[in-house]
Amino acid sequence: MNVHDTERIAGLLLDAGYEAALEDSTPDLVVFNTCAVRENADNKLYGNLSFLAPLKKSNPNFQIAVGGCMAQKDQESIIKRAPYVDVVFGTHNIGSLPALLERARIEEASQVEIKESLEHFPSTLPARRHSAFSAWVSISVGCNNTCTFCIVPSLRGIEKDRPKVDILTEARALVQQGVVEITLLGQNVNAYGVDLGERGAFAQLIRDVGGIEGLERLRFVSPHPRDFTQDVIEAMAETKAAMPHLHMPLQSGSDRILQAMRRSYRSERYLKIISDVRSAIPEAGITTDIIVGFPGESDADFADTLSVVREARFTAAYTFQYSKRPGTPAATMPDQINDLVMAERYTVLHKLQQEISGELNRASLGESYEILISDHEGRHDVDRARLNGRTPDFRLVHVEGAELRAGDIADVTITESSPNFMVGSLNAVRSTPGGDAHAARHKEAGPTPIMIGMPSLQKLKSL
Repeated sequence: MNVHDTERIAGLLLDAGYEAALEDSTPDLVVFNTCAVRENADNKLYGNLSFLAPLKKSNPNFQIAVGGCMAQKDQESIIKRAPYVDVVFGTHNIGSLPALLERARIEEASQVEIKESLEHFPSTLPARRHSAFSAWVSISVGCNNTCTFCIVPSLRGIEKDRPKVDILTEARALVQQGVVEITLLGQNVNAYGVDLGERGAFAQLIRDVGGIEGLERLRFVSPHPRDFTQDVIEAMAETKAAMPHLHMPLQSGSDRILQAMRRSYRSERYLKIISDVRSAIPEAGITTDIIVGFPGESDADFADTLSVVREARFTAAYTFQYSKRPGTPAATMPDQINDLVMAERYTVLHKLQQEISGELNRASLGESYEILISDHEGRHDVDRARLNGRTPDFRLVHVEGAELRAGDIADVTITESSPNFMVGSLNAVRSTPGGDAHAARHKEAGPTPIMIGMPSLQKLKSL
């Protein structure tokens, strides 16, 4: 969601006349779009701001802006800790950034503007999308849940659903521009429609977006088990473009801890959803999020989590050590878990999931899949001659092929496997309109720009 917000920040600035700074050049503006889910995000922000202080001192016209969830949370304290920051803006007023930067220049003073709530869904904000063939489309913002560990609802506000006509208009326009993969975004996507008073709205949205001619892949993140309904499973199974992949956070396999987290479901309910998905979509890949070390988590509670992981057999799990966030109920709960115990549990869980992922990937040896060649995952494997892509069930595959370009759809046979990725041999490749547009865009772009809102900090550190 922050990646898409950054695309919109970049779009606003480009519309206002800014240009993306080129590599090896000194930018006039750096925008930090921040997260507040984990404590480490705070440390990263202030560490990176300190690298910019000398540049600001030597060039007063250089501007720094801080937005996103941490800006919403810390507000005035950012200016107190880093008085050379020009603009602080929150999650509800992204559209104000160009005006705030101009005001800071004219008044030669820091500007802090934080709105406490969102008046309407920001459908009209432009986006500078990095990819010509894969796009995020927001369907809601905010969250109505009250998980005791999560600070997001207090920063993003209550859920506001985007009108379906706006979603479909954007999705159709993207497909006309060459986009072949769309990911629907929301803090709790399967609650979509509650704000609009429409039951079953998310399942219908999957069918409507998935039915757009020319769209080949439809994904969504993230659903909440509490609101997951059978009609969503049916829509996934019956919509050709809907990919057989479900990312559904578990957080804990212990019913006692789930209750303390205020997650409003129990492990049996969670496993039943997975069973129903696999019955309707046998090839579905299931991924999840899990927190270890939540306050009060006993050895027995952790054993329950391991038990659910063994039964669920996730293709991948994003595991986290609990991070205390001031202002959340969990931060003041008794029996906070020792860091060493937390780290040990993390290691045990990670090892178990690696074993399961390795088994599932080995079972795919000799199988063929269509993968969409990625632009953002690039040539990041050991053999730099290989490109990466995702299978329909969202597993990472490396593939060789000099003729491959980002945006192509490649048919590959799996020849090697590991827990974190597979390697495929190329059988055939099919170009897409978005792949053609992506190649043309990068050919015309010349030197690589530093994306506005996503600065190359290594470059900045060397200034």
